[in-house]
Amino acid sequence: MGVYSKHLRYREAGQEANVNNVERFGTPRRSLFTSTKLFTLRHHIDITDADGALVYQANTKILTLHDTTDLTDAQGRQVAHITRKLLSLHARHFITMADGTAFELSRELLHIYNDVMNLEGLGWQLRGNVFGLNFELYDAQGGIIAVISQKFISLHDKYCIDVYRPEYEAIVAAILVTLQHMIRDRQNASASSSSSSSD
Repeated sequence: MGVYSKHLRYREAGQEANVNNVERFGTPRRSLFTSTKLFTLRHHIDITDADGALVYQANTKILTLHDTTDLTDAQGRQVAHITRKLLSLHARHFITMADGTAFELSRELLHIYNDVMNLEGLGWQLRGNVFGLNFELYDAQGGIIAVISQKFISLHDKYCIDVYRPEYEAIVAAILVTLQHMIRDRQNASASSSSSSSD
């Protein structure tokens, strides 16, 4: 097994769990992997297991102000519905699970090197490193639920998700999709800002 960077913890399907994650949290109960399809009329994300089998897929409607996204399982059954609040400094998103569980994901401001995102309605918190491309999801008691790691350079926007609480897997998948949208929105805003400042 290759040597992992201390900060970059992404791994491909078929590779062993990241040593840093194992040292801190133990061996994950299950791992998921994502890939975003390019050149489609709508934003599409496939979420697969370690064997490459499709587990979930997310589709975002085109030309929607609220970035409306539906997460379904491999059989096409609804898992979650995700929307974005317009004009929010906290990048607030609303997630409703198929069983009726509803919560909001919002980013705390004034963090320079780290991201802290609160899941209002669950009491959970997503803590990330904007440079390391890693995010850790904790429950209300501070217990680890999942670790999300992004590939450093990838045209297909790849992520690895180590799940430690499989009973929350569907919620973790919905959070992952929302996180990808938040990161994409931030990158687009940064690009627009850079373009405007250079004019």
